Amino acid sequence: MAIVEETFVTPQADEARPYVDWPAIFAGAAVAAAISLVLLTFGAALGLSLTSAQEGQSASIVWIAVVGGLWLLWVQISASMAGGYLAGRMRRRVGDATEYESDLRDGSHGVIVWAVATLLAATLAYSGAMGTATVVGQAAGVAVSAAGTAAGAATDALDPNELLVDRALRGAPGADPIDEGTRNEVARILFSAVTTEDGLADADRQYLIAVAAERAGIPPEEAEQRINEVVAQAEELEQDARELADQARRTAMLAAFIAAASLVVSAAAAYFGGTLGGNHRDKQTVVAGWYRPW
Repeated sequence: MAIVEETFVTPQADEARPYVDWPAIFAGAAVAAAISLVLLTFGAALGLSLTSAQEGQSASIVWIAVVGGLWLLWVQISASMAGGYLAGRMRRRVGDATEYESDLRDGSHGVIVWAVATLLAATLAYSGAMGTATVVGQAAGVAVSAAGTAAGAATDALDPNELLVDRALRGAPGADPIDEGTRNEVARILFSAVTTEDGLADADRQYLIAVAAERAGIPPEEAEQRINEVVAQAEELEQDARELADQARRTAMLAAFIAAASLVVSAAAAYFGGTLGGNHRDKQTVVAGWYRPW
């Protein structure tokens, strides 16, 4: 985009006017917040395109975090530079400033725009999250009171730990349901087997073999094989859970680092935008392609 440099305008001294031009700052902050909202909404749509309900069709969590962080960086830089430029160009220059001092004040207005917009976004995000949490909580309360029993039964049916207990204690066709106390005892033994360094104790192993053999009416050797398979599956589930937790930790750390870096870089972009806007204001720069509507 071409620009045309025109004559330099020397401001008149006005000692009664403050150095900080808050109307220009609030205008720049409003524009920066609006640009951020538009670009972040567009980015959310792009982010949803990277996910899928089908297994194996979504991008990895780390890749989504990297792409989202880079997009956030671009949004912060673009919005901060635009808001800083607007504030710098609209700021009324005080006549006691040298060119260096004027550039510094213009850039400082850009940084203040960045700070106001950042605090505004944080406030809106917090209030929005709290409001959403309240609405969701109320809706959840109604749903739970209406269908709590059914939801609890469905959750138990999908619990992988409960499934392991079912596989260990699966009886012959037509066998009576096993009592809840025995189920809880077997679940605690399996949990201890995968969370302790010693693994499954020999006494617990023999107990599980005896219960499985009696329950299914099978020889102890076959019951031992079943218990070994269940313990191996429990260890695999526990390892998968640890890997998912570690991946979530690394992803959250990466996202937090990129977010912090984007804030620092966007502050510098706002300073640059404010200085550029002030220079264009003083030189009455005309940006080619922007015309009056009349």
